[in-house]
Amino acid sequence: MEFIIITGLSGAGKSVAMKNMEDIGYYCVDNIPPMLVSIFYELCEKSTDERMKKIAVVTDIRSGDVFDDLFASLDKLRKADKKYKLLFLDARDDVLLRRFKETRRKHPLSENSVSTERAVITERELLMPVKAKADYVIDTSLLSNTQLKERITALFLGNVSLGLTVTCMSFGFKYGLPAEADLVFDVRCLPNPFYVPDLKPHTGLDACVFDYVMQFEQSQGYAKRMLDLVDYSMPLYRGEGKSQLVIAIGCTGGKHRSVTLTRVMYQHLLDGGQRTIVHHRDIDKH
Repeated sequence: MEFIIITGLSGAGKSVAMKNMEDIGYYCVDNIPPMLVSIFYELCEKSTDERMKKIAVVTDIRSGDVFDDLFASLDKLRKADKKYKLLFLDARDDVLLRRFKETRRKHPLSENSVSTERAVITERELLMPVKAKADYVIDTSLLSNTQLKERITALFLGNVSLGLTVTCMSFGFKYGLPAEADLVFDVRCLPNPFYVPDLKPHTGLDACVFDYVMQFEQSQGYAKRMLDLVDYSMPLYRGEGKSQLVIAIGCTGGKHRSVTLTRVMYQHLLDGGQRTIVHHRDIDKH
């Protein structure tokens, strides 16, 4: 049985994630009280219904003070050697505030005249220990609903019990660092196709840009050293029991050099038999 617990900050996209989990075949339950997570796990495990082989539940701050009970439920599952994965959805404070303003929704903690800004800060503080225990962290600050769906699908469509999943992500520094990145490589030092008029409209997904970037000795040298470091690090991350490793490769705009080197990394890991997904965060931004 696959059992995914989804939690995170209010406004970070848990409802969208839940819908995506349903789309890929998970039986989903929203807003389950934390104290019932371990009990629900046991019921699903005993069920003969085939739908109960892949379960996703959302538990969050809407449960109020009893959210502290999540740790007790997780400890109970761990002591009983019950397998589960914890997905934490995050976003920057300014993004969360904008989303609440646009949707005119009320933050679950904004009671007794507490401002939305203070509620967001308080919730982040309360959830820090939960985030630290998460197997997967997705920062949705710069993701569209479609991009979030792609990330969810790539992570959970296969068998999540197969061990470490590596996400190779290209990004643009001008849009901000990916908050969930474990390793960050800065390729702004490499020759830039942006300044070649015929290449500027293209991206690193196009052969003309890929070949341009990789023709240079410094690009090949950088790629070799980057791959060597990752090859050395992978067994260490596996030894720590990590479920997800996010390798972020950035250039200025996230369209040319970073996409090219991310493709190199992605193919290298695939050729080595590693479960790997690729995500080009800023490739469509202007």
